[in-house]
Amino acid sequence: MALLKVAGMRKINFAGGEPFMNAELLGKLVKYCKETLKLESVSLVTNGSKVPQKWLARYGEYLDIMAISCDSFVEATNTKIGRGTGTHLKTVMNLSQKCKEHGIMLKINTVVNRYNFHEDMNAAIEEIQPFRWKCFQVLIVPEENGSEHTLRDARRFLINDDEWHLFCDKHNHQECFVPESNNVMASSYLLLDEYLRFLNKGVGKPTKSILEIGVAAALKDVYWDEGGFEMRGGIYEWSKPDCLGESPKSDLDW
Repeated sequence: MALLKVAGMRKINFAGGEPFMNAELLGKLVKYCKETLKLESVSLVTNGSKVPQKWLARYGEYLDIMAISCDSFVEATNTKIGRGTGTHLKTVMNLSQKCKEHGIMLKINTVVNRYNFHEDMNAAIEEIQPFRWKCFQVLIVPEENGSEHTLRDARRFLINDDEWHLFCDKHNHQECFVPESNNVMASSYLLLDEYLRFLNKGVGKPTKSILEIGVAAALKDVYWDEGGFEMRGGIYEWSKPDCLGESPKSDLDW
């Protein structure tokens, strides 16, 4: 992470899998990124099921944003999708409140798919009041979830563009609403795996590890859609007011 900071990294997001499977390591990484590297923004994505109260008390001050995955505000739909076993909404509501108590900016992540595209989520979003609500059109990555031979097969979740737009039209009046269609999502993120290799989602193999060849060399071998990054609102107010890191800048140096 120090290599990434030297190369210009200003924001980092920890995702999985579920980052809280190793909560203590996650906490140390979050603290290091904010306190030592002084990044403008440190965030993470969680399903909320394994977030200890003591973790928030110990590490919450170092975290700018917590994104909670919630694909529906109808519990039966969450269960059908595979999100929990009947108590996911209770978890989401409780953790949303804990974020506010600890001064963590709350974000909701929703994957719009075959089982929820028709749902009206306005009332629930207005109750939770996240500062950002990211809604992703369900995406097939052939080598990960695109067939019966991959670890997961997400083809049954697919929706067409008309169904995607139906969902967006129903919710785009929400100020926090940030939609991401397939055409801006696929390659607009810089993703590192557990070996610190940049991933070329859907377009090629991972790069060599930045520990082996350095950040600059690795970036030459990764496809990053900068236009898609800007189109999906990749630059925003990503630091909480009392952040310990560097002051946010208004733009990025490419």
